[in-house]
Amino acid sequence: MNSISRPTFDLTFIFIYLHLQLLLLLTCMRLILHLIFPRVYFVILIPPSPAPSISSLLLLPIHEVGATYKQSVIGQLSSRSWSRSNHDQETSEFVFSDVNSLPWTYCWRHRLLEVLDNSLIAWSQTPVVTSFQGTHSRYLLVSKPHPLLLQRSVAMVDVSKWPLFTLLSAQELASIRHACIFGTSANEAIFITHDDEVYVLGLNCSNCLGTGDSQSTIVPKKLDCLTGKKLVSLSYGSGPHVLLATEEGELYVWGHNGYSQLGNGTTNQGVSPVLLSTNLQNKRVTEVACGSHHSLALTLEGEVFAWGYNNCGQVGSGSTANQPTPRKVSNCLQSKVMVSIACGQTSSMAVADNGEVYGWGYNGNGQLGLGNNGNQLTPCRLIALQGFCVVQIASGYAHSLALTDEGLLYAWGANTYGQLGTGNKSNQLSPVQVMTEKERIVEIAACHSTHTSAAKTQSGQVFMWGQCRGQPIVLPHLTHLASTDDVFTCFATPSVMWRMLSMEHDDFLTVAQSLQKEFDNPETSDLKFSIDGKYIHVHKAVLKIRCEHFRSMFQSHWNEDMKEVIEIDQFSYPVYRSFLEFLYTDSVDLPPEDAIGLLDLATSYCENRLKKLCQHIIKRGITVENGFSLLSAAIRYDAEDLEEFCFKFCVNHLTEVTQTAAFWQIDGNMLKEFISRAGHCGAFKN
Repeated sequence: MNSISRPTFDLTFIFIYLHLQLLLLLTCMRLILHLIFPRVYFVILIPPSPAPSISSLLLLPIHEVGATYKQSVIGQLSSRSWSRSNHDQETSEFVFSDVNSLPWTYCWRHRLLEVLDNSLIAWSQTPVVTSFQGTHSRYLLVSKPHPLLLQRSVAMVDVSKWPLFTLLSAQELASIRHACIFGTSANEAIFITHDDEVYVLGLNCSNCLGTGDSQSTIVPKKLDCLTGKKLVSLSYGSGPHVLLATEEGELYVWGHNGYSQLGNGTTNQGVSPVLLSTNLQNKRVTEVACGSHHSLALTLEGEVFAWGYNNCGQVGSGSTANQPTPRKVSNCLQSKVMVSIACGQTSSMAVADNGEVYGWGYNGNGQLGLGNNGNQLTPCRLIALQGFCVVQIASGYAHSLALTDEGLLYAWGANTYGQLGTGNKSNQLSPVQVMTEKERIVEIAACHSTHTSAAKTQSGQVFMWGQCRGQPIVLPHLTHLASTDDVFTCFATPSVMWRMLSMEHDDFLTVAQSLQKEFDNPETSDLKFSIDGKYIHVHKAVLKIRCEHFRSMFQSHWNEDMKEVIEIDQFSYPVYRSFLEFLYTDSVDLPPEDAIGLLDLATSYCENRLKKLCQHIIKRGITVENGFSLLSAAIRYDAEDLEEFCFKFCVNHLTEVTQTAAFWQIDGNMLKEFISRAGHCGAFKN
């Protein structure tokens, strides 16, 4: 009996066939979704093992996360190489492969923003963020939505630009990691060191320094109760009152409390920081914002809580009764995940994770952008911004700014000082686009206590407008400042900080700092000067660049060009060392007596700027004892300005000067000339 042959099936062929069918199905779905959502991009990713649910994943463009509060680069990814990484217990392990060859895929969608880098990024105590590059664009995968992802970065600037910080020593300034200047007259400051110690100084209005008393201080005082707390957000009101959120999600409050803006259920002043937990149990606060006398807090889950003064509905409770404790802002925010908050003087704003903007509170100048000037007791969506994805909101005293994911800037509200940048002083009840002819905007700035606005472009240009040193500027004005923070330092009234600043002191050196470091370094030098048996190590290239004398010396026809050691006998070691150091540092640190010798050198080498520095040092160090010697040196080195200064000093102290040894050791002709000039000035009339 002949057996019937059965067809054999290649399992590999079946797998490939099914694989192709699945990819074809997914491609069709993607095309259909693109037709439905033409402005939305999609990404395909491998599910981790164990795979999280799709609802627990959030895909964000790199621009949003690249500007977050705390991040550390722990790896680099290229367009076709991916990474496996183990993370803390809050996050699953993600395994990435080349997007072009994924056998199993999920689709997720989110609007794209500007791409900045493709670094693998990890956070402590926050969801892990990983960047990877697909076929066309780079994306970020996060284990779950996190409001801090959309929080704007704190800037890295020099706090010594603020007058209050000039009270600190160089060592104290170097210890600062975070800082904020606040108060009605910008007379209070708080700073956090790299050791997570919190210090305050200033006027201490309404106990806003939290020191336990009402005493002002120009010496930094430590707040022991906040030691070790890692700060993530800080804001202040007009009282002022202060809110501080930690990395653990705790909220500390202190300062003015006349309207229960501290949220502790009383109206007693907060003389020192107190943990606020009422109605916030099991909530992790990630961001805080203060109006004049009301407060907002944003939680990890995207909820907004409000409390304090509520005369215009700025608490969003539906009434105008003051709110003594934190209350969740609901109504149309009930089902929304909010990612950012801001306060005007008596108004409140919030941004949702989908880019929608909501406002409530006082609206007399149109600062809510609703097209009218009626106050709103509950949150209302800004319909005028429908279709735009807002990534940053900033509130001034009575005006508002919004920045979209396309780098567009919109402004609305009060415009008395031109703070909207529209070219006039007319209020705007609805958002108006400004800086339309400028390049992409990447940052906007405003503060509830000022009428000043600022913006930074993609290329780093900084613009300002509004009330700038009392002068109304109605159109965005290009400055030469490095950051929007500098605008508020130099031009805002009061000169408060619009955000908490960060000073990350790293090992990076500027060109000038590198030059200073290499002065008298035998390891890198190629030339030595020998003076009084001591060596000074320098670099020919630096000397040729900085000094015309050396540029001429190091030519082939000069003998010195071939030497490795050059002997100097006409100047002393301190003088010549100071001269060479000046070429590396642009500064001089010598006593007046030695500055005379340096003045002689500067004259010989035709270093006019050095001559001026020497004259300045001599003027600051002139005394009765050395006055006549300095006058003699000024005459000898043809320093007319210094000569006139020393002559007047000697005439003003004539009796004391004539009793010094230097006066009687002077050359006879010079003494005769001095007496003659002094007589013409009327020095001997009495």
